[in-house]
Amino acid sequence: MQTSELLNNYLVDANTWDEMYTDSAVRGQYQGVVDFMQRMSIDELNKKEELAKRLFMSQGITFTVYSSGEGIEKIFPFDIIPRIITASEWTYIEEGIRQRLKALNLFLKDVYNDQFILKDGVVPVEMVYSCPHFLREMHGFHVPHDIYVHIAGIDLIRDHDGTFYILEDNLRTPSGVSYMLENREITKRIFPDLIPRNNVRSVTEYPNILHRNLVSLSPRQTANPTIVLLTPGIYNSAYFEHTTLARLMGVELVEGRDLVVDNHRVYMKTTSGLQQVDVIYRRVDDEFLDPLVFNTDSMLGVAGIMSAYRKGNVAIVNAIGNGVADDKAIYTYVPAMIRYYLNEEPILKNVPTYQLGNAEERDHVFANMHKMVIKKTNESGGYGMLMGHTAGDEEIARYQEAIRRDPRQYIAQPIINLSSAPCYMNGKFKARRIDLRPYALCGPGGIQIVPGGLTRVALREGSLVVNSSQGGGSKDTWVLAG
Repeated sequence: MQTSELLNNYLVDANTWDEMYTDSAVRGQYQGVVDFMQRMSIDELNKKEELAKRLFMSQGITFTVYSSGEGIEKIFPFDIIPRIITASEWTYIEEGIRQRLKALNLFLKDVYNDQFILKDGVVPVEMVYSCPHFLREMHGFHVPHDIYVHIAGIDLIRDHDGTFYILEDNLRTPSGVSYMLENREITKRIFPDLIPRNNVRSVTEYPNILHRNLVSLSPRQTANPTIVLLTPGIYNSAYFEHTTLARLMGVELVEGRDLVVDNHRVYMKTTSGLQQVDVIYRRVDDEFLDPLVFNTDSMLGVAGIMSAYRKGNVAIVNAIGNGVADDKAIYTYVPAMIRYYLNEEPILKNVPTYQLGNAEERDHVFANMHKMVIKKTNESGGYGMLMGHTAGDEEIARYQEAIRRDPRQYIAQPIINLSSAPCYMNGKFKARRIDLRPYALCGPGGIQIVPGGLTRVALREGSLVVNSSQGGGSKDTWVLAG
């Protein structure tokens, strides 16, 4: 059987934007891949899929699901058909993300210093002060180069008409970039001719750009500053990523117990004695970073690290306290931040969002729960979420009661009909819903966005939840050069 028959049987929901198909015709950017696939047999495609699985397994490309009964480590499901973005689409995405990050960075600087945006009533004071990630310890502290967000993962979705929306901003310890890099490597292995033939832009510069930015942050004037990647350890869901990035950048991977603070300086324990650390790329959350300041029971951080940071003796990436800017309740105000700080209209729109502390908005949401997705403002990974269209009456009632008790902890959004893309599943092409997380790196030289990102796929039929922790997978993301 040839794949041409599979394409003829590819079913697209009429109310969904499909990345490959429109009005029974293949979109231009997919034509090269479709032509290539049509020259292959099902047997050949099955072999490619099997090879991809083996490569993921042998390289240990995993993530961790704590709630799974199948053990901790899971192979991240990978779909062999790439998601393709045109050059003009990418330019638009890039401009929108760059604009958004400029505003978010200015907001963080402002909210931890002069608080003009609060005094002018653009963002409500109580919204900021009630955020658990607003850290008074950062007030009045000027971070190096005024950069708070060094690394951002901005989640984008497309609606039924192809409009891009920002779904959320990840500004604390965004994850998933290693899967972007590994997905590209796997695609090169299974389809070696396809990438150069389609003029696909490279994503492999990411570790080099990140390393260059980290070097530039060193408080000591030295040609070879000591940079470390601080991981919570092997049981963290993104540990594979931590090891990958440390290896690709050529920096030490350390845990809290490998570091010590003396006289407001951070040192790494080595076999030849203590070595001063200049820059820490931390993948440990704020609350566990310093037991002297935050969670006193934390075994993951380093006692005294905040004093070294505030004295300017060590740079920490991302800055501490960024969570106040990516709180899902603050998300509503990002378009207003763009207008306030940049005097520009937002390029990329927010998904319409209801603040459940507002009685009128809450009543509207409660009357339309079956059309809404309810999210906890400070959860991630698809946890603490209610999909109204699939929820039962009992679950809806439970959420309503929780919202009444603490409305600040929840937001509501209308369910967006995510765009679909072709996936190769059980010998067939099937449309599955996707999102996109591009990665932006902010350094003294400006904001660089690697041309690609992580496309996550809702592998379950009919599902709109793409998170790996909720049964999602991913695919290689191509940005075409022209």
